[in-house]
Amino acid sequence: MANLRGISRVKTKLQKSIEEGQYYEAHQMYRTLYFRYKSQEKYVDLIDLLYEGSHLLLTHNQQTSGADLAVLMLEVLESSKAQPSKVHFTRIIELFRLLNCPERQQYLVRAVKWSSTEDFKLGHPTLHQQLALVLWKEKQYALARYHYLRSDDGSGCATFLIELHLLKGYPSEVDLFLAQAVLQYLCLQKKVEATKVFETYTVTHPHISKTPVGPPYLQPLLNFLWFLLIAVEKGRVTEFRVLCEQYGPSLQRDPCYREYLDTIGQIFFALPPPPRPRSSFFGDLLQGLLRGDDGGDDEGSSSSDAQQPLAVAHEELD
Repeated sequence: MANLRGISRVKTKLQKSIEEGQYYEAHQMYRTLYFRYKSQEKYVDLIDLLYEGSHLLLTHNQQTSGADLAVLMLEVLESSKAQPSKVHFTRIIELFRLLNCPERQQYLVRAVKWSSTEDFKLGHPTLHQQLALVLWKEKQYALARYHYLRSDDGSGCATFLIELHLLKGYPSEVDLFLAQAVLQYLCLQKKVEATKVFETYTVTHPHISKTPVGPPYLQPLLNFLWFLLIAVEKGRVTEFRVLCEQYGPSLQRDPCYREYLDTIGQIFFALPPPPRPRSSFFGDLLQGLLRGDDGGDDEGSSSSDAQQPLAVAHEELD
């Protein structure tokens, strides 16, 4: 009980220092407590303290000091082997939303790495989804898409892609924005999300819903995707091969599609990898995607937004 009263007094003193504008003093007090609590292995109390301190400093626009405590919080999550949970995700996202400094990217990378597990090697899908929502709201479309594709929110991704197409795409690219996401989800072995993004996008997009709901669609590429998802679900390798042959002209609209389909064939139909030249630019990109070594630029023209490979943020998972 005495220890709790002591902690309460310290927190009150820290908050008073910040309210009085003594930011440097408060930051140094937080760091002193960090070393003390860490040496005593009081990880739960320390995580609470660092979150509260970072949040308090960031809401007073002390970006550097707030970012320092935010990164220390992630360090404690790592060293204490804290398991990913809703509480930790909520705190991580709240601090990420408040961060507006160069350390923000470092914070994001470390948070994603901490959330990685044996089942989620590219980071926990719930954290990716929440990051995507923040970035979408900030209109950082390329990064938002990056995180949506690593989430389990196919329906949310479809809603995002509709907005992205309406803002940055041409009417003739309505199928391209969807095809990129479906194929990339499948390359990441996310069959459920691939189906969800396809269904939500085709049903709710205003440029598609004017046609009769469901296949056949006016755009051949949408029909290809519909048949592809069925073939993947049933494991029908013959249908997969026929589809790739019959829809060859549509698949030529983006040179990435063949690379994605090669990978899909290997994952879902046990097909051997096709012979490759010594150096394959798109093959290297795809291998980087599956390893998590992603790279690329932010959104540009309408066509690049639709056709940009999944790799968007090179340093994010390195």
